[in-house]
Amino acid sequence: MPADDTLKERYESVRARIDEAAARSGRSGSDIILVAVTKYASIDQIRQLIGLGHVDLGESRAQILVQHAAQVEELLERGRELPSTRSKSQPKQVRWHMVGHLQRNKVRKIVDLVRLLHSVDSLRLAEEIQQVAAARRDEPVEVLIQVNVAGERQKHGVAPAATRHLIEQIDTMFNVRVRGLMCMAPEGEDPEAARAKARPVFTRCHELFDDIQTKGVTSDRFNILSMGMSGDYDVAVECGANVVRVGTAIFGVREDVR
Repeated sequence: MPADDTLKERYESVRARIDEAAARSGRSGSDIILVAVTKYASIDQIRQLIGLGHVDLGESRAQILVQHAAQVEELLERGRELPSTRSKSQPKQVRWHMVGHLQRNKVRKIVDLVRLLHSVDSLRLAEEIQQVAAARRDEPVEVLIQVNVAGERQKHGVAPAATRHLIEQIDTMFNVRVRGLMCMAPEGEDPEAARAKARPVFTRCHELFDDIQTKGVTSDRFNILSMGMSGDYDVAVECGANVVRVGTAIFGVREDVR
């Protein structure tokens, strides 16, 4: 992406590519939730994006999610109290997504903040969420099961063959609700080669998602498929994703983290 693109231009470009990819898969861009991942974003960039009307924000680190959520809530509260300080398109609320690996000792930090937790990959983590949520929430925590479709040792996620069993175990918990699946494509230095490797991974995850839906393993609210990041989100949409997680394609790459 050109270095002098503004955040608004990058955001609109991502939205346009989602619309085009959705059309190629027989859907509308409005069917796709764009989660803007704030991992390398400054708080000013986050404020600007919210000012454009964006609602869904994601973070991969628990501590940074807590910090960003507090800063954003302060901004939104100020807008609610002083409407003249709020842009016409600024939402009254945002939805936070935890998209990175979550350690069990960090569950308490984020369980009250997140709308959707994308990265449950073990029964032990689900049990910790269940225990914390039972004491602190009236509604279940909605989660996705992270599946290691590519079988990469360095990536988190449950094996595809074990996914159905894990979902059946979690479905016995009152305070955790499985809403769907999440996967990550293999990484690669060459962008086009990485995109080519991503397609079969996304296709396999969509097949697994459909199989679980068809066999009624879980409730009818099992309807979220989170796939795709900045380098391959359009491929993911073509392969059936209805949630994509995009960071640098929107916020750019900060000089201090290169």
